Parts: sequence; structure tokens; C-alpha cells
Amino acid sequence: MTRRDVAQSQNAGTINRVTWALALLALFAGFAQFGAVASLADVAKHFGHVTRSTSLASQVGLSGSVLGLGLAALRVASLGALPLASLADRWGRIRLVRQTLWLGLAITAAAALSPNYWIFVACFALGRPLLSTASTLLQVMTVELSSTAKRVGRLAFVAAGAGAGAGLSAILHGAIRSSGSFRWLFALAIVPVVVVGALLRWVPEPPTLDTALLARLGAVPDEYRAQLWRVATVIAVLGMIGGPANGFVFVYGESVLHIAPSKVALMVSAAAVTGLVGLLLSRWLAQRWGRRTTVAVGLVASGLTATLAYGGGKLAFVVGYLLGVGAGGLVTPVITALGTEIFPHHVRATAAGWLVVAGVVGATAGLGLFGWVGDAVHASGSAALRWPAIITFVPMLWTAWLLRALPESAGIELV
Repeated sequence: MTRRDVAQSQNAGTINRVTWALALLALFAGFAQFGAVASLADVAKHFGHVTRSTSLASQVGLSGSVLGLGLAALRVASLGALPLASLADRWGRIRLVRQTLWLGLAITAAAALSPNYWIFVACFALGRPLLSTASTLLQVMTVELSSTAKRVGRLAFVAAGAGAGAGLSAILHGAIRSSGSFRWLFALAIVPVVVVGALLRWVPEPPTLDTALLARLGAVPDEYRAQLWRVATVIAVLGMIGGPANGFVFVYGESVLHIAPSKVALMVSAAAVTGLVGLLLSRWLAQRWGRRTTVAVGLVASGLTATLAYGGGKLAFVVGYLLGVGAGGLVTPVITALGTEIFPHHVRATAAGWLVVAGVVGATAGLGLFGWVGDAVHASGSAALRWPAIITFVPMLWTAWLLRALPESAGIELV
């Protein structure tokens, strides 16, 4: 099957069964990956020690540095997605998605048996590179199986699937309220394993070109490295914002602001609406303003809304979080399209692996800085994470300027 044949079959309907299958697979990966974040407040209290003091550690159960280090470890583990994603340029996309998603879900389920905090971190760290690889390749396949005109819309649909998985994890976290409830949440990750193979039978293997150009694992030819560095820098900044902004949601909402877990879960679920608005706006703006401008707007909006969310007070938290999810929906499909369209087939999955690395580096740095500042400022109450947010998010927004040096990929046909 040629690339043109695949694109024509994909364009037969607005959202056909191939795109539905990719979105459902993204939902499974999103559910498993977000479980650690959704249950973090419960995990910290279960394995830590809550007291009546006003420090961040006493309110949460574990210190900001320990929480940040644990979350950073999960992000660092995603570096394994680079060699795994590179294998897809040699072995094919379907094979890698099947194997990494199966194993990633199984390891996530095994985290239900964690006897302490660091074993919990280790289990998720083992599963994270596998799930990150699957998520990355699902995005790459969506790009390769879509025409230029429909690419951002289909990426938005698949991103909505990943968001729905994260939302489902949050809903179940709020609904399952018992001692060790986080264990039940993790155990549910084993359920989707039985349908992964069936869904992948709906998805054709994207057409491959000459593989003679493939170099050593992870290598990108010199002519593409400048572009890769620019996209990677922007994605690193998005990770630096998104890592702490998403990672501390339940800890800050439940343990610092003392919002009921069910209400935090309801807020995360309601964010599906703002996320959907962001995804729809992403497609509309990408068609009118182009990829680069839309990404720049989404980057700045993500940083400002995250700063608002942790600026202090329940209203700011809810409004900032909801708008931040919308900003994430705005930027995610467009940066994915831009970061894949500018590379040819024989290095596309490898480049996507490097972009995962960039996101990991950014998120790790953001989580480390955010947690360290939170411990250093000794603030309490609703202002506990105000300065960590300001110091971590705001100074990096200038990187939106780097997008000017990238080619506008809106009219590019894949090669």
C-alpha cells in the first residue's frame, strides 16, 4: 500500500475506524501514565507522615523534594523511549506499539503491589519508557496515515483519546475511596491488555521507504539537527511547564488547599471540556495562522495559566488548571505535527524519540526546580507553591521566539 493509498483510505470519513483505534490505544496509554499523578496525594499520605505543622512536607506527607524527585525519576525513565522509538524505523510501527503497550500496561498494574514509595516509583519508572514509546509512535502513525489537510484534526482526536485516559484515571481515583485505593487504580491497567491486539488489526502499517539511509541507533543526519534542536528546545520548555503543573495538581489541591478528592477529580474531569475546546481551536488556528504561531501562543498560554493555578487560592487553582488544560490542548497536536512533518520517513521515529528526550529533560528540570523552591521558600497555605510556579514557568517563555527559525510545515506533504 502506497502513502497516497493510505491517505485516501484515511480520508474516506472524517474520523474513520483507524483513527478511532489509534485514539483508543492512546486512551490506554494515557490512563496508565496518569495513574501515578492522579494517586500521588494518596500515595504520599500512605507512605509518608502527615502532621499539624504548616510546612509543605507536613501537609502532604512527603517533602516537595522527595515528591519532585520521584516524579522526575518517572520522567527520566522516559529517556528509554529514544532507542525504543528508533527501532520502529527498522522493525515497523505496529510491532513496537503492540509490544511496548502490552508490557507497559502490565508493569503499571504490578505497581499495585508496591510496599513503599520508592518501589512505587520504580514500577512506574519501568513502565514509563514503554508507554511513552507507544504514545509517541501512535502520534507518528497518525501523521503518516493522514493527508496534510486532515493531519492536525486527527492528531487532536488522538490527543483527546490520551486526555480521556488521563481523565478516566482521575475519575476512578475520586470514585475509589478506601484504604490503599490507589492500588485498585493501578491494578485496572491490566484490563486493556486483552484488546490491544484486536485494535491494532484495524491499523495498517504506514508505508516504508528506502531504509538504506538508516545509520546507527538514534542518529539523525546533520542536515536535520538544527531543526531538531529548535523543536526540542520548545518541547523541553513545554515539559518544564507541564511536568510540575500536572504533577502537583492532586497534591496541591487535596493536601494544601484541602479540596475534597472527589471535587479535585470533578475538576480534572471538567477539564475535558476545556481540553476539547483547545483541541478544536488548535485545528482552526493552525489552518489560519500556521503551525509556528499556534505553538507560540500555546506555549505562552501554558506558562501563564500554570502560574495562575499555583498563584494562591482555590479559585485561581481551578481557573488556572482548566485554562491550562485548554492551552495544552491547543499546543499538543500542532507541535506534534510540526515536529514530525519537517523530518523524512527514514528518521521520523528517531527524531520523535529525541523529542521525547527533550520533553523528559524539561519536565525533570521543572519538577526538580519546582520542588526545591517549594522547600526553600518555607511558605505555607495557598501561597506554598506561588514562588515555585513563578520561578519555574515564567522565565522560559521567551523560547517561543525560536519557532521563527523553523519552516512552516502546514503545506508539507510527507516524504
